[in-house]
Order: sequence, then C-alpha cells, then structure tokens
Amino acid sequence: MKPQKTKTAATSAAPSGMAASACPCGSGRGYDACCGALHRAFAETGALAAPDAQALMRSRYTAYTLDLIDYLLATWHPDTRPESLERGERDLKWLGLEVRRHSRQDADHETVEFVARSKVGGRAHRMHEISRFVRANGAWLYLDGEID
Repeated sequence: MKPQKTKTAATSAAPSGMAASACPCGSGRGYDACCGALHRAFAETGALAAPDAQALMRSRYTAYTLDLIDYLLATWHPDTRPESLERGERDLKWLGLEVRRHSRQDADHETVEFVARSKVGGRAHRMHEISRFVRANGAWLYLDGEID
C-alpha cells in the first residue's frame, strides 16, 4: 500500500487494549495472535518476521490503521521506500481489507491483490492494488504496487 503523504515518523507500538481485539486485517484472529505478533517482534527486536507476502501485506494494512509509521517504513524495500511518512488524517477511518489473491512467482517474489476500504470526511474510498513483494536477506518487503 502506498501512502498519499510523506513527512514524519511515529512509534511502532500498538495502542494498549488492542491485543484482545479482532485484527484489523480481517483474518478473523485476534490482533495479538495475528498482525500484533509481527508488530511486536519488530518493536522489540527490529526483526521482520512475516512468513510470506500476504502476512506482510496484512500487517502493513493493520499498521496503517494504527499509524505504525516505523513498521511501514521498515517493511518497504529500500529502492522504493519514501524518506518518511505522515500519520493518517485525523478523521480517517479504515473500514476493511479484502485479500483477493496471493501468488508466488518464485521463492523470493510474490504478489498480493487486495482492496482496502476507508472513509475520510464522510466520503468512502476504495483502493484496489496489486502489490509486489520481494524477500531480501530472509525478510519480506513491499516493493511497489499497481493501483486500479
């Protein structure tokens, strides 16, 4: 997922009370057992632990919903990573994620097609993207995406 603005960095720790909540990525699991585990591993050790591109993409979507800017930057391939990101707009509300397709091209390249829905200023938005991911030094990274 690509940000629309770039500016400042923020912390990588999730809000308290999030652990028992359903994960924003829509997996049906609790945040703590889903994207929270990846966010926590990064916050505690700096490690990127997503087992595949789909897990990374889901954790990035959730990071957007929680404004985990440091995590988003760390999971972005250095060749395409912006210098910084800005927090989401104050009235931005993430409404859901639908993963449509996850495919592997080879051991180090995968794509994920998804639709992310949000609402800003009372207006609904839908972002359909086919994202490319690459594994570098054992960690999955977001490379770029084609937005429809």
